[in-house]
Amino acid sequence: MTYKIAPSILNADFSNLRKEVEAAENGGADFLHLDVIDGLFAPSISFGPAVIESIRKHSNLIFDVHLMIQNPDRYIPDFVKAGADIISVHAEGNHHLHRLVSQIKDHGKKVCVALNPATPIDSIKHLIVEVDMILLMTVNPGFGGQPFINSVLPKISELRQLIESKNLSVDIEVDGGIMPKEAKLCKDAGANVFVVGSYIYRHSEVEEKRKAISEIRKAFSI
Repeated sequence: MTYKIAPSILNADFSNLRKEVEAAENGGADFLHLDVIDGLFAPSISFGPAVIESIRKHSNLIFDVHLMIQNPDRYIPDFVKAGADIISVHAEGNHHLHRLVSQIKDHGKKVCVALNPATPIDSIKHLIVEVDMILLMTVNPGFGGQPFINSVLPKISELRQLIESKNLSVDIEVDGGIMPKEAKLCKDAGANVFVVGSYIYRHSEVEEKRKAISEIRKAFSI
């Protein structure tokens, strides 16, 4: 299985965003995770398509855009135009989730469905054949720097078993409180894409960010 690291810029220095993105890419990241929060679906407000478009031309990373917003169907074309490669939408609050998944696929983009910690796997088991990735939140959405919720680990294992029982190639992404210890726990449970925010971007120096990414990757082989 291939393990991928997706630094989240939610905790990055937005006054030097281009350098922050370049530090992640040069440090060996696979994806760039972009948390779009509207203050309604989840607490806090982050950024929108304009910011994503502004950094797209400075990075060759896969842009993994995580929409924590109400009525995401209205904005899918905007995020496609901005440069998203993968678009994640939440199962919670989207009453026509299959239609939303189909909308993203019709734009030629990979699609991911995200589940909050308290949302059961059963809620998307009939949709799993339609998606490229499932994102399991390991914190409640809205803020960076929250502690990892250990009770999500059995949920990761349950999802991996479901994917393998259907012989599917669906990635499992985890997001929230990921440090080397948590990365190993999630990897052992069945995850293969790891969103890492504050553990990388709490460092001011580029070399320290690179070291943080390297420490996460080393955890996969322990």
